[in-house]
Order: sequence, then structure tokens, then C-alpha cells
Amino acid sequence: MLFPRVLSSTILLLASVTACVAAPVDASIEAPRAATCTSKNMLVRKEWRTLSNSDKLSYISAVKCLMSKPPQTSAYFAGVQTRYDDFVALHINSTNYVHFNAPFLAWHRWLLHLWEQELRTTCGYTGTQPWWDFSLDNTIADFANSPLFDDTYGLGGNGAYIADVSNATEFPDPIPVPIPGRTGGGCLETGPFAGLQAHMGIGLDLNYNPHCIRRDFSPTLISEALSDNYIQAAMDSPTFFDLNIAVQGVSLQVSGMRLHAGLHIGIGGQIGEEANMYSSPGDPLFWFIHAALDKLWNDWQQECWETRQTDYSGPDTIWAYPFDFFGAIPYTNVTLGYELEFEHFSSDVKIGDVMNIAASNLCYKYE
Repeated sequence: MLFPRVLSSTILLLASVTACVAAPVDASIEAPRAATCTSKNMLVRKEWRTLSNSDKLSYISAVKCLMSKPPQTSAYFAGVQTRYDDFVALHINSTNYVHFNAPFLAWHRWLLHLWEQELRTTCGYTGTQPWWDFSLDNTIADFANSPLFDDTYGLGGNGAYIADVSNATEFPDPIPVPIPGRTGGGCLETGPFAGLQAHMGIGLDLNYNPHCIRRDFSPTLISEALSDNYIQAAMDSPTFFDLNIAVQGVSLQVSGMRLHAGLHIGIGGQIGEEANMYSSPGDPLFWFIHAALDKLWNDWQQECWETRQTDYSGPDTIWAYPFDFFGAIPYTNVTLGYELEFEHFSSDVKIGDVMNIAASNLCYKYE
């Protein structure tokens, strides 16, 4: 399984503990609230391929349900047509504040929680948001055959191959660097979401702009950016600051892409919705990408919980150091007291309140 949480050997456990690096202590840091969940009320997020076919279909049905429910934020975002669109709009509207900076993992952890609760409360879903063990699919030969892309018991696969994607009118906002080994580009035509239309995007566009969801798989990029070595490098990160770099990447070139970009662009390719930093939630695969990254972060925390439960640092501003790919810009280092905003959606949440997934306000674990 990806990101193992329990070491079978006492020697390995001791080695892991001694390898832990204590986080710098900041006077403004607030400790996360104590865990109060029990085995009876804690939700368990399971890997997609471990679910029964019935449970997979229940999840897919719940996502479709949100796509049929009326919106709650249409007064603020012109393109919103459904309750599902509310989540897409929230992400588009927040992207410049929660990517290539420190709030990235914490903000998406709470977003996943809001999403999971919405599936359960609005659509009667009794399960949880599944996660994706992409380490089982991170080769050129295995990627497109992942059970997650199954047409019956998955979310559908690739779009039809389009050789020339240089027409900017037909394919708005393509990835500006050439994506190696792309194999698709067409609209999603198979699986439970065949014919799916996004209502906003592509990109930073909250107006009504209906368009098909495209996928453009790049198994080549997947095999490079999601390699076993890069997964292990993330887990070996001595501090959260280092983990954040190992997840988000070291440059915007293909060679600098790591787990987050590898997942999004490995699916979205040159022109697919999933490759767009803003409107990627338009493709339901988005939720699996971020559940996988959330599990990685939690597994990393659990390896040295005593120090890592308060280890969180980095810039509050997009494109600031260490993501200063366009030059140096001013920033402030975040602390656990930093407030994550979910405008028109929920109250602000402090980073310190999402550090512990077993705390009473989150109350879930990964299987």
C-alpha cells in the first residue's frame, strides 16, 4: 500500500523516530485541538480498488446527485448551475491563495472534508471519499489500466487522441510547456461521466462557459513525476517545508514536476480540465488526487507525530520562496494560527484546526 503507516520492525520504527526533525517553535503557534473521535463515529477513507462494486457505484451516484442539486453560491458566481459547481467555483476563486505556497495542503484537506460531508448530508451517501493508491499505477504500462479509470466501476478513462492541440480557440488555456507522451485530448466519452459538461473555466473564469471535460493522459509524465523515488523522497522529508516542495514541485518545467502536478497533468495532459490549476475540480477525478495527497501528508505526520503535529511553515503568498519561479516577491511565513478562507462556503478555519484528522472537527482516518 502507498505511504505505509505501520512499520513491522521495532528496529525500523526506532530508526524512523530518530530520523524525525523537530519543527521550529514559533510563539504564535497554536496547538491543534485534541482528538475526541471514537471508533464508532470516525469515518474511514478506503482505497478505490478495495471497495466493492456496489460501494463504487454508490460513490459515483452520490457525485452525480450533487451535479443535479441546485446551487447555493449562484448569487456570487455567475457560472454556477449546480451544487457540484459550488465546489468548482470555490476552487477557482481561491486558487491564487492556496497553490504554490504553504496553505496548499491544509486548505485542500478542509475542502475535502466539506466535499465529503456534502455527499453524505445532501445526497445520502453513507460512505467516504475514497483515496487513490497511485503508486500501483505509476508506470507507463499500468497507468491507463488503473481500476479508477474503469468504464463501469470507475470514473471513465481517457479522451480520444487528438494529435494537433495547437488551436487555442478550440482548446482554451492549454498547458504552456509541451507534455511528453500525451495520448488523448478528446472529450470524455466513456464511463459514468461520459458527456460531462463543466460550466466554468477553463482557467480563472467564473462566468457561465459550458464545455466538455477533456482528458489527455500522459503515462510518460506519470512514470516520471510519480516515480517511486519521488514518492519516497516526499516521505523522507525532514520538515513540512521540505514535504511541501516534494509535493508541489521545484519548477514549472516537466523535469521539475512532482506529485501534485504529476497527478493533475498526467490526467489532463496539454488541454484537459484536470491539468488546469483553477478549474480542475470540474473533472471528478480531482477528489481522488487530493485524497491521495492528503493521505500522504497524514502518513508523513504519523511517522513522527510528536513533532509533526505542529510542523507547518512556508510562504503565505503564491509564487513566493521556495516557489519563486518568477523572481523574489514579499511573503510572510504562516503559522498554525493562519486562517484559511472558504468565501461564501464556510467559516474560516485555522491551519492548527486541520493538523489532526482524528480531531473532533474532522474525525476520519485512512485505511
